[in-house]
Amino acid sequence: MSETKSLAPLPGEAGGQHILAALVDHGETYGPQVVDRFVSALPPIQLAVDLGAGHGRDLQIIARAHPGARTVAVEGSHQYARQLAQTVDEVHTLDIERSRLPFPNEGVDLFVANQVLEHTKEIFWIFHEVTRALRIGGHFLVGVPNVASFHNRMLLLFGIHPTQHKLCSAHVRPFSKHDTLKFVGACFPGGFALAKFGGSQFYPLPRRFSRMVCAAFPTAAFSIFFLFRKLRRYDGEFATYPVRAKLETNFWTGDLATESPYSAPQP
Repeated sequence: MSETKSLAPLPGEAGGQHILAALVDHGETYGPQVVDRFVSALPPIQLAVDLGAGHGRDLQIIARAHPGARTVAVEGSHQYARQLAQTVDEVHTLDIERSRLPFPNEGVDLFVANQVLEHTKEIFWIFHEVTRALRIGGHFLVGVPNVASFHNRMLLLFGIHPTQHKLCSAHVRPFSKHDTLKFVGACFPGGFALAKFGGSQFYPLPRRFSRMVCAAFPTAAFSIFFLFRKLRRYDGEFATYPVRAKLETNFWTGDLATESPYSAPQP
């Protein structure tokens, strides 16, 4: 029996298929205006690193706001890495969920992870490496889809799954403002301060009205953005948290936490 391939996209293959999606500006999902506002207010930056830099848009925003900054892209896609080599100062192709970032302790002024962390499982390792390499007083700008957005709350009232965290999708981890701040505070107490918070994209409003509503109600936006400032010395707290909290999942912790029951047996 022959099978005919459907011309319709598979679930997760393409987003924004609802009829109301035609009303919105999908570029707002990535919050370029929020990134610009956050980084423009920072003191001079010498080294900025974008995790999952994609086409390099956020690094270009940083370069315009801080012309003296060295822009570095960390990217898992070889295709994107080749393109980035034409527009940024330095490119590293690696897996941020398992690799050690190629930066010395406290050597980076600004890290960016915009629309990246929702694709990852190893959140403890990623925050460990960022916090290790971030200087005291440096900043970590995080942009993620908001599972507590207004449209997701309405969907859940009718028993419909949130759009940003479906099984047939590339996203594996949900985020909200409350839970993200709880995560950072639990893993690294007193280590990060929330310098700025914002939202971008509000379904199903067009850009002008979306920006107005997001400014008034950022926690209901489609995407939420955190600007964390590092306050104190880091001693591996993120990487050791899964063991300290006895989390029953085999999180990657490098060689910093070997007592987990899910760690590989030692010879």
